[in-house]
Amino acid sequence: MTATAEARARASSAPAEPTLRVENLRVAVDGREILHGVDFTINKGEVHAILGPNGSGKSTLAYALMGSPRYEVTDGAVTFKGEDLLAMATDERARAGLFLAFQYPTSIPGVQMGNFLRLAVKSRFGDQAVAGFRKELDEKLRVLKMDRSYMTRYLNEGFSGGEKKKAEILQMAMLRPEVAIMDETDSGLDVDAFHVVADGVNAMRGPDLGIVVITHYNRMLEYIKPDFVHVLIGGKIVKDGGAELAQEVDRHGYQPILEELRAKGVEIELPEEAGATYGGREETEERRDPFRSHGRTAI
Repeated sequence: MTATAEARARASSAPAEPTLRVENLRVAVDGREILHGVDFTINKGEVHAILGPNGSGKSTLAYALMGSPRYEVTDGAVTFKGEDLLAMATDERARAGLFLAFQYPTSIPGVQMGNFLRLAVKSRFGDQAVAGFRKELDEKLRVLKMDRSYMTRYLNEGFSGGEKKKAEILQMAMLRPEVAIMDETDSGLDVDAFHVVADGVNAMRGPDLGIVVITHYNRMLEYIKPDFVHVLIGGKIVKDGGAELAQEVDRHGYQPILEELRAKGVEIELPEEAGATYGGREETEERRDPFRSHGRTAI
């Protein structure tokens, strides 16, 4: 049975109300609409991947769901565990079990990482969670191959790109969210950090966690295998499928999808940002390299 078939089998026995439901979500930034009606659902135990060219609205979707004030929701509804997510403040969403791993994690000088994690865990789970904090932290550090000296360093201050991403996954592991959104967590990673991050995420996979992987790389999805894949172009999810859809995009780019939409008379607003590519590329050593700059790939 394929991963997608297994996920659908789980979905058939899942509760009628998905863990996260997004309906006709429209989001504007600085008065310009970026998302033009996005619909998708995710249940705990599922891994969803969202692919799309630069400027398609992938990060906008992630930040809007987490409640960043820059992103104005102009229409639509989002429910999380049956509750109105859009009515919650950002910290309420986090305490409820929604997590966002940033593409560009922020440094916070003066805040030690260990203290930050302890307070975050206490805020999410209550005072009783502090008792087992050290033991759980040591186990997660071991999985992510992080030295305990990280805990005395200021949060992300002086961290390499790979260290910042591992710190994000450590937070995800300690906070045990019910839905985690990973916004291009693979970007900027060297080979070793890439494998550590992927292994750390896979170690957390299970029936209590739903994961949304936003990525440019099919290579990432070879390590974190998705159950469902969604292609987001021009602020809309234009195609859904299983893991094979990511492989098709990697081989042929987005052009066949665009041609299929145009044949149906569907109009799509294409991003104009540099690096937004739609066609497939010749198979070269550069293309097979999963660690090239994401602006130079079709995914």
